[in-house]
Amino acid sequence: MKKILLFLCCLFLFIPLETAAEDQLPGLKIGTEAPDFKLQTIEGKNVSLTEFRGKKVMLNFWATWCAPCKQEMRDFQSFYQNKKDTNIEIIAINIDSKSNVSKYVERLGITFPVLLDENDHVNEVYQVLVIPTTYFIDEKGVIRDKYYSAMPLSLIKEKLKQF
Repeated sequence: MKKILLFLCCLFLFIPLETAAEDQLPGLKIGTEAPDFKLQTIEGKNVSLTEFRGKKVMLNFWATWCAPCKQEMRDFQSFYQNKKDTNIEIIAINIDSKSNVSKYVERLGITFPVLLDENDHVNEVYQVLVIPTTYFIDEKGVIRDKYYSAMPLSLIKEKLKQF
């Protein structure tokens, strides 16, 4: 599975896939309820998606070996530390927990929740084929948008205004 994701990550490195108007893209469909999950943070704390009900959530799937993910994580961090709306959360799910995620996150100065999907369960449930992949989930837990490829800070802000 990881080799397929690496291939697709490289394949779409320079071809961002945006949401199709009729949502013909792979993955969970816009308008459906985001499946709940429980994963551990890099600090060992259990976190579930339902804990964030009542907030807008950017649910991002990434890996330490993904070059576009590195810049996107920096942009997510910039957004996160400067956001004025406390009703928005970022949850980053690392799909390759065998690498040293803690040092990577520390080196980049990431302060939003980073979860480990050690068994690829959440990755499979969310049908992630390309990384980075970001799902935008509303306050009621419904998927309102999805984006494949790295998002620059300007696009992160634009996407959040839309839902």
